Amino acid sequence: MFKLPEINTEETKMKVEGQLEDYRLAMLMEPIENHPKVTQTFSVIPPATNNEFVSSTEQMAITKVDKEAARRKLITDMQRAVNRLPFRERALIVLRYMQQEEKYDYEVYNELGLSERSYYRVKARAFYNLAFILRIEVYKEGVTSA
Repeated sequence: MFKLPEINTEETKMKVEGQLEDYRLAMLMEPIENHPKVTQTFSVIPPATNNEFVSSTEQMAITKVDKEAARRKLITDMQRAVNRLPFRERALIVLRYMQQEEKYDYEVYNELGLSERSYYRVKARAFYNLAFILRIEVYKEGVTSA
């Protein structure tokens, strides 16, 4: 018989909420302005003889491009993952976590016309599905289900 590892629901929920919060911050964040050093510096350590030249301006530009690419990847990955959810789960996640204005759970379940109990059931299922879509699920160690 094939045994599947059991999911650690609390840690998985925390990871999904963390990803959703990172998404919200990424959407609000303006690219960070990194300014290169423009003053000359001196060092008692002799320069390396590996023929590599990397200026602080180049390093700042590389860092800025890398951070912007990571931010864009986070945003597109989250949007694609949420779009794969069933309608009710997608609506809940979008209203609760992906709007510019932060909403509370009670506002969302009233807006969706759900009871509080139904809302939390749909939310748990949405988190579970998002964890698998994003591949951030957390398993209990040494425990398998039959």
